[in-house]
Amino acid sequence: MRTKTFRSVLYVFLLFVMVVGAVGCTPAVPEPVEEPSAPVETAKKFEGVELTLASMTDQYVAGFRYLIPMFEEETGIKIVMDELGYVDLYQKLTADFVGKTAQYDLMTVDIVWSGEYAANGYTLPLDDFMARDAAEINTDDIMPVAWTLGEWEGKHWAYPLAGYANVLNYRKDLLEETGITPPATQEELLAAAQQLTDGDQYGIALLGAKGSAVAQDYMSFLQQHGGAVLDADGNINLNTPKNVETLDFFGELFNYAPPGSTDYWWDQRETAFRNGTVAMMEGWSIARAGYENPEMSSIVGKVDVTAAPVSAGMEPKYGFGGWGIGINASSDATKQEAAWEFIKWITSEEIQKEWIKHDGAPIRRSTLEDPELNTLYPWFPLLLKSFENGDGDYRPRIPQYSIIQDALGTYVNAFLVGQETAESALIKAQEQIDANIK
Repeated sequence: MRTKTFRSVLYVFLLFVMVVGAVGCTPAVPEPVEEPSAPVETAKKFEGVELTLASMTDQYVAGFRYLIPMFEEETGIKIVMDELGYVDLYQKLTADFVGKTAQYDLMTVDIVWSGEYAANGYTLPLDDFMARDAAEINTDDIMPVAWTLGEWEGKHWAYPLAGYANVLNYRKDLLEETGITPPATQEELLAAAQQLTDGDQYGIALLGAKGSAVAQDYMSFLQQHGGAVLDADGNINLNTPKNVETLDFFGELFNYAPPGSTDYWWDQRETAFRNGTVAMMEGWSIARAGYENPEMSSIVGKVDVTAAPVSAGMEPKYGFGGWGIGINASSDATKQEAAWEFIKWITSEEIQKEWIKHDGAPIRRSTLEDPELNTLYPWFPLLLKSFENGDGDYRPRIPQYSIIQDALGTYVNAFLVGQETAESALIKAQEQIDANIK
C-alpha cells in the first residue's frame, strides 16, 4: 500500500516538473496590451441648449456676429440671432412678453424700456445671479452710469451691454477752413451750423421723422438746455417755458439741415454725415469708429469728436444711453441659466476687448482705460469723461416712457413741419399723455 502511494506521488511530482520545465522552455507570450482610449471630452453643461437672441441692428450687432460662434464652441450653447430695427424690436418683444410665448430668450433692452419691463415683469431680475456669481463678474469695474442700462427701483432687469455717450461729431477740415472752434455751447453750435451752411453743404444733421427718432433727438437737446420731461416731483410736465424755448431752438437748427430732414431716422442722419453732406452731427458714440471705415464713409481722416455742448453757464452733464441685455421671464429655467452664461461671457473683461474691436460699445472702466484700445480709439478718454458725468435719466426710464415718446414723436414733428407752434405742440403732447395714463 505504501509503495503504491509513493509511486503515485512520484508520478505526480515528475509530471509537475515536466510541465514546469516545458513552460520554462517555451517563449512567454505577452499578454495583449490595451490601447489607451482617446480622451473623452467632459460633457458640456449646456450641450444642446438653443437660445434665440433678439438684437437691435445697431453697430454692436457686428460684435455679436463675430463672438457668438466662439461662445458656442466654448459652451455648447447655440444662439440664433434675430436682427431687428428699433420699432420692430420693440413691437416683437412686447408681443412675445404679453403672450408669454418665449420666442426670444435673450434680448437687447433700450435704456428707456427699463421701467416698463420692470413694472410688467417682462424680463427676469438678475440680482440673484449677480449675487451668486459676484466673484466672476467684477461689478466694481462697470461704470456707475452703465447700471441705468436695465436698473429700476434697485433691481436689475437687464445687464449693461453697450454704453453710449451723446457727443458732437464734426468735420475738422471744414471747421479749420472756416476758422471755427469746435462748439462748446449750444449757442456756439447754432452759430457754427449757420456759418457752415453754404450751397449743398449743410451745417448739421438732425432727427426729424415722426415717431421715436424726433422724440429722442428733442429730449437730447432738452437735456443740454437744462429742460426736463419730469418736474421736481416726478410728474410729466412738458409745457414749461424752458421746454418751449428749447423746442424753438431745435426748430431753428433745422434751417441749417439738409432738405427732407423732417423725415430723417437714425440711418438717414448717419448717411448725411458719412457722405459729407453735413459738417456736424450730435449722436451716439457707438458710430464714431465707422467714420474711419472707407467701406461706409467718404470722410475718413476728416472727423473729430468733442463733448456734446450744453447751454452757456450750465454745469456739463452729458446724455448717456445705450443697451442692456435681458433674459425673458417666460423662458424655462435651463434656458435662463444658459442665457446668464452668455451675459457673463459677453460682458467679461477678457471678451470686452474683442467686443470693442468688432464695433461693440464699452461699459467697463478697464476697457475705457486700456492702453491698446486707447491707441486704436483715441476718443476713449472723451468717452470716459462723458461716462463719469453721464445722465442716464434725461429720457425718463419710467414705465410710461413709451407714452411720452409717442406723444412727443407726433407733436414735435408737427411743429417742425409747420402744423403747430412750439407751445401748442407741447400742450397737445401733454394732453395725449394725460389721456393715455390712467
